[in-house]
Amino acid sequence: RDPINNSHQKTYLVEVPLSELVIWDAVRGLELAQRATKNATRYHELFCKVIDSVLSKMEVTGGGRRRGGAASSARDSIDVLMEQRQAQQEARQAEVQNNANNLVDDVNGPLGGGGLENDAAVLGAGNGTGGTATEELPALLMRRYELRVLPLRRPGAYPPFDVQFRDNDSTQYTSSGSSAIQAVSLRQIRSRAMGHLVTVSGMIVRASDVKPACTVATYTCDACGCEIYQVVHNKREFLPQRLCPSTDCQKQTKHGDTLHLQTRGSKFVKFQELKLQELPNQVPMGHVPRSLTVHCRGELTRLASPGNEVTIDGVFLPQRVAEGGYRAMKAGLVTTTFVEAQNIIVHK
Repeated sequence: RDPINNSHQKTYLVEVPLSELVIWDAVRGLELAQRATKNATRYHELFCKVIDSVLSKMEVTGGGRRRGGAASSARDSIDVLMEQRQAQQEARQAEVQNNANNLVDDVNGPLGGGGLENDAAVLGAGNGTGGTATEELPALLMRRYELRVLPLRRPGAYPPFDVQFRDNDSTQYTSSGSSAIQAVSLRQIRSRAMGHLVTVSGMIVRASDVKPACTVATYTCDACGCEIYQVVHNKREFLPQRLCPSTDCQKQTKHGDTLHLQTRGSKFVKFQELKLQELPNQVPMGHVPRSLTVHCRGELTRLASPGNEVTIDGVFLPQRVAEGGYRAMKAGLVTTTFVEAQNIIVHK
């Protein structure tokens, strides 16, 4: 889809209809689509990595267009900030490589041998709430697009899928004919659908205000001047980092709170929470209508309002009651569920 023009940045929408994989290859494509349906969050990240690798190989020519044919937009403050960060990362990596070449090789290594220098347990990966802060530039911070994974039999709504023509007899996994996707009610979503790509229908009964949600938190260190990044994607709360993980700060004997959160350098996305309730014809007689929380991010916000009947494609995921503190200790292993929206269709 064409970029969505805002005052400060431009966002591109990229759709991945799983039906196109089946059309590409009836055997391998169908198997890949089924695996993506059962593990949607993981394959969403894999699709993003593929797009990142393709975009990294594209070059901007003198005519203002990329080598792949896509028009390049004008550079803004975010582009300048990204270029500066990449230059700092390359300079830091060159300095570390130069220092490593000048040091005398140690047989046992700094950690006593065994190849534990890059081990996740030694580095403390996964400790703390909201991910571990690192000096590496996260790929999520560099992305200027939104990726949406559509289930089987759900056609794309934006170019080039909006002008595609498919024969009714071409494949059974297209949206034509009687094989179109059927939405289910909320009470039909069971625990076996956890992590799967589901399609539910219902009525919006409550919609929160659109607020910015932090996906990548950026810190600066007063001691060494490094820029530290912490990925907090798909989390409602996170614990800010206090100690700098850089090598220079780790060598110092005195460790203090040297990290400070930089709001301008962090990445925020639009976030809205919807409450979806069953339709009257989906509730058995004598039962109470069930409801489910739906998380909308980016351009999926402000599409539906209370009273609308909608069909939502999304990933059914668990959510902890609290990430830390007394509430998390009291809740134990109990979690709530929500749907991470990938596509919203408003009927009326």
